[in-house]
Amino acid sequence: MEDEVTTVKELRGLIASFVEERQWKRFHTPKNLALSIAIEAAELMEIFQWSDEHMKLQEEQLQHLREELADVVIYCLAAANASGIDLSKAVQAKVEKNINKYPADRFQGTI
Repeated sequence: MEDEVTTVKELRGLIASFVEERQWKRFHTPKNLALSIAIEAAELMEIFQWSDEHMKLQEEQLQHLREELADVVIYCLAAANASGIDLSKAVQAKVEKNINKYPADRFQGTI
């Protein structure tokens, strides 16, 4: 599976199968999944704790980064599955909302 050829639907199916095979669906409540996303995001941040802004990651750190990013995405996909949210539509709607909220001509190069 690679980004260029894998659809969100395929990823959601992969996660749904994994959850179903382990009979974990009953644990995948919105609260539990939201907590899991936050926990994994904290583990992602931990990679950069006490580091320089322009730190170059070594291979071991890159592998850790891959795993933590995957954990965050996995829980996001599981949350979309559990709640019946079309993630592609949700992302598109949020980007459109942000385009209106932060027009490029006013926010280019600023935070």
